[in-house]
Amino acid sequence: MGYVEELRAAVGTRPLIFVGSVVLIKNNCNQVLLQKRKYPAGSWAIPGGLMELGESVEETAKREIKEETNLSIDNLQLINVYSGRDNYIKQPNGDEFYVVVNAFYTEHFVGEMIINRSESLDFEFIDINDIPDNLAKSHRPIISDFINKFMTK
Repeated sequence: MGYVEELRAAVGTRPLIFVGSVVLIKNNCNQVLLQKRKYPAGSWAIPGGLMELGESVEETAKREIKEETNLSIDNLQLINVYSGRDNYIKQPNGDEFYVVVNAFYTEHFVGEMIINRSESLDFEFIDINDIPDNLAKSHRPIISDFINKFMTK
């Protein structure tokens, strides 16, 4: 059982604050790796997840990408940190939380992609100008900031 599960066992569904990391992985064709989630079914998101005790935000990013895709990443560059009302989530089981999201970008990845089917339906490199409409709402500002900060140079 991970930190989040242990915490939930102690406090139930009441609102909590968590720290997470997501990573925009860009290939040399101006495409970014997006995750097609199992929940909500078929929605798209930037891959990442929540911090475990003792991790740095960079370690969280690397672990989550490895767990979800089997890819190893390096040379993380901070896009921005996101928090507030737009990062409120209420799960179907009633769990409520706010996430402080540390969004990173990298072009440095290696390995054979293997999808962790417990969380994902698919992963796909998608052109930065063709981001799906059903992208997680809180991830849209991350894509926009990434384009403004790294793609306009």
